Order: sequence, then C-alpha cells, then structure tokens
Amino acid sequence: MQRKTFLKGLLAAGAVAALPLSAVAQSGEPIIIGEINHYKRMAAFAEPYKMGIELAIEETNAAGGVLGRPLEFIFRDDQGEPGEAVKIAEELMTRDGAVMLTGTILSNVGLAISSFAGEKGYVYLASEPLADSLVWAAGNPYTFRLRSSTFMQAAMLAEAAAKTDAMRFATIAPNYAYGKDAVAAFKENLLRLKPDAEFVAEQWPALFKIDAGAEVQALERAKPDAIYNVTFGPDLAKFVRDGTDRGLFEGRDVYGLLSGEPEYLDPLGDEAPEGWTVTGFPWYDLEDGPDGAFVKAYQARFDDYPRLGSIVGYMTVQSIVAALEKAGSTETEAIREAFEGLEVASAMGPIIFREIDNQSTMGAYVGTTALQDGKGVMVDWEYKDGANYLPSDEEVRALRPSQ
Repeated sequence: MQRKTFLKGLLAAGAVAALPLSAVAQSGEPIIIGEINHYKRMAAFAEPYKMGIELAIEETNAAGGVLGRPLEFIFRDDQGEPGEAVKIAEELMTRDGAVMLTGTILSNVGLAISSFAGEKGYVYLASEPLADSLVWAAGNPYTFRLRSSTFMQAAMLAEAAAKTDAMRFATIAPNYAYGKDAVAAFKENLLRLKPDAEFVAEQWPALFKIDAGAEVQALERAKPDAIYNVTFGPDLAKFVRDGTDRGLFEGRDVYGLLSGEPEYLDPLGDEAPEGWTVTGFPWYDLEDGPDGAFVKAYQARFDDYPRLGSIVGYMTVQSIVAALEKAGSTETEAIREAFEGLEVASAMGPIIFREIDNQSTMGAYVGTTALQDGKGVMVDWEYKDGANYLPSDEEVRALRPSQ
C-alpha cells in the first residue's frame, strides 16, 4: 500500500509538472459566485451583461485564477420577481456553496436581495440596480453597489440642464423605486444649481405598461421648456415614437437617463431622437485607455459590439477579484471588510468603493444623441467621474441608517 501510494504521488506530481502554470495555480476548488438576474425578462440588457462576466472570468482564470483557485459563476434567473430572487439567493449560499452574491437590474429586486443579505450576513455586490435607497435609506454593511446610481447620473444631467435657459421642467419616469429616486435626484440637483426652476408636470407610467399617447398629451398640456425622461426599454421606444409623432420634443430640451445606452437606443433605429442630452455608452468611439482595451477584447471574443451591460458585467468580475485578493480569503467577513474602501483598476479607469456608503465611484458617459448611418449614437460625449457627483459624507450620514 505504501509503495502504491508513493507511485501514485509520483504520477500526480508528473501530471502537475506537465500542466501550464496557470492551471497549476488553479489547483484548488472553484470559488463560486452566485449571480441572480432577469435573463429572460430583460434579455436585451442581461445577456450582454452575462457576456461581459464570462469574458472577465476567462481572462481571470487564464491568468491563474484567484487565491490559487479558478473563479466560477452560477447564473440563476429570478424572472424579475423579488420573492423568487430571495429564494434563489438562499439556495446559492446554503446549497451551492457561493461565497457571495451579485447581479440584478431592476431596483425592486435588488432591494429585496439587499435586505435579505443584510439580515443573513451575505455579501451582495449590486451590479446594476440604480435606486439610491440601496446604499442610503435602505443601506446595510453587506451590500455594495458598483454602477453609478440614479443620484449620480441625474446630477450629471442636472448640471447640463442648469446651463440652459429652460425654467419650466416636466418629468416622466416609471412608477417604482428607480424612477422615483431618479426624479427626486434630478429635482434636488437642478434646484441646487438653478433655484428658480419650476417643475410643472410629473408623469408616472407603470413599468413596461406605458400609455404613451396619454403621457405625451399630459406633458404637452403643461407646456414645459424641458423634459426629463427616465423611461427605458420598450417604454422608451413607445414614448419616443408617440412624442415625435405629436411634436412633443420640438423646441424643447430633453434629458434622458440611460437613453444613450445601446441596449435602448439601438432598437429605435432611424427613429432614435436627436439632440437629447443623455447618459449612455459610446463604445464606437472608445479606442484608447482601459475602456478601449475592453471594447477590443469583447469584439474579438464575441464578434459583436459591447453594450453598457457588457462593461458592467466585466467590471463586476474585476471588483470581485480585487476584493478576494485584498481579503486573502473567501470568508464572508473578510470579503465584506475588503470591499470597504476597495480600489479597483477597472475597465472605466480607477474606481473606489466608498467606506461611507459602499457606493463605487464608477462614472458615466454623458453626450448628445444624433443619427448616423440610420441609427442613434452619442456625440460630443464626455466621461464624468462618479466621485464628483456624490453627496458629502455629512449628507450621507443623514441619509443612511445607523449601523
């Protein structure tokens, strides 16, 4: 028996010696991350997001993995239902061996997972949900958010609006957490910069159930100088078409949160609006820097162009890898502590997860919509550093529950 064991060890050693160095470095069990999202309900965003994750995982494991182990994601579909998402989260952590959770696009789902993670003591990286309450009013020590929040992006658009002559503003936003936070943030930031501005109308269509004709008529009756739009996906398409047909946008400034993202702009084709000030992702102009390198790698891997979700997915993995390496462990408390003040060399440049509220400083691209070759694009864009559009520590302490 001893001789057999000795020979077995020699054979194993020989096999290891024959492996590439990256494979040797990954000799341990995989580090599993539980990823929850609305892959069927919001496929236009979720699939590119997943592809960004897969690219980053492949690159990570090719370079030797994390802590000497390969990185692995388990992808689960929650159907866009908060209750289902919480059930899956529990399964991933207790049955599947996930060391932390990530994902979600819809803010109501993200808030449900965040609350659950806070109660159970599970680390949750909210990659996409934008509602401000996620890290402020409903914040907890175990929830971190990657993407620039509604407050941050609304502040960028309010900054642009404050430089115009427009005084009468109307808003339209989906009637749930993200939409409400986005309107409140735009108002707060605009009135801080332009105290005499007036909000003359607010429209709150149900998510993905917009009656665009009625909404457009209501906004037109208010006679605003400018419109702040927060609709996205199929709601945005209907709003743009009805608004264009009825002349709502003529002679008015329009500010669109997310409206420049390829996920939502591309389906409009030559019906895409022109002259809107928007946040988005001008991948077609990115050549230099880390974002340009990401675009090239993504196109080479998938023979397709990246969407905003793609780079968010990629940066999700980058953030997790940085946290695990800083933690030096897969223990929950070590990961949580590592995320506090974590610095990440991301595909959008350096970002930091702030200790005060667990919000990252990831920025956003702000530009103007235009038509080129029969489709909508962003022109005259600029990348805005998210760190410049966050409330002060004093303001955050007033917003965030004591812990």
